Amino acid sequence: MTTLRWRAVLVFVAMSLAAWVAYYNKPTVYMSDKLGKPNLETLFPLQFADWTLDQRAAVIMPSPDTLAILNKIYNQTLSRTYINKAGYRIMLSVAYGGDQSDATRAHLPEVCYPAQGFQITANQTTQLRLADRDVSSRLLMSKQGSRDEPITYWLVVGDQVSNSRTDQKLTQIRLGLKGLIPDGMLVRVSSIDPSMARGHQMQARFLADMANAIPESARSRVFGVLGLGLAMN
Repeated sequence: MTTLRWRAVLVFVAMSLAAWVAYYNKPTVYMSDKLGKPNLETLFPLQFADWTLDQRAAVIMPSPDTLAILNKIYNQTLSRTYINKAGYRIMLSVAYGGDQSDATRAHLPEVCYPAQGFQITANQTTQLRLADRDVSSRLLMSKQGSRDEPITYWLVVGDQVSNSRTDQKLTQIRLGLKGLIPDGMLVRVSSIDPSMARGHQMQARFLADMANAIPESARSRVFGVLGLGLAMN
């Protein structure tokens, strides 16, 4: 059976299980109530290694329609631009939502960027070594006119990195069977760089430096737990 067919079967099984969970064991407890809602402004450091905030970076506000959608899905968002001593800039965008149910599920960059007029010209997966763990991440290359923007991101749903809709659904089901409604944190970095390889290399370096500066007690919220389902056992 081809990989595509296996994914289709997996999605069908996941949807069937989700329907079963919704009917027989509707989750009622928000993970955000048990773990507490993170404060993105203090969770992500203002400076670390040789990275500091770029005070000259313009703050771009989303359109009112986009803002209304973001407010419905996310409880908190954070946008910053960092610069290193060599003058290389990295844009950090973090979004946190306390309810990762179907109607309020995080929007992934490969969906959001095309909606803003970008083309996604490359899409691949990788493993980043961040602090004390390997984090499954997705690497994109986006383009709009003369703007080339490499992107690195991952999404933590509940206690696990879940970068695909299938992974999100399976995590939702696993936690739903425990009566839990997962929260979610989308961490995305990007840079304006015509070289995809250089952009992703600089982003990996930035993320490794950032991870080392985040307190160990908070790393599971940002990078997922070490091992399956440890956070809420």
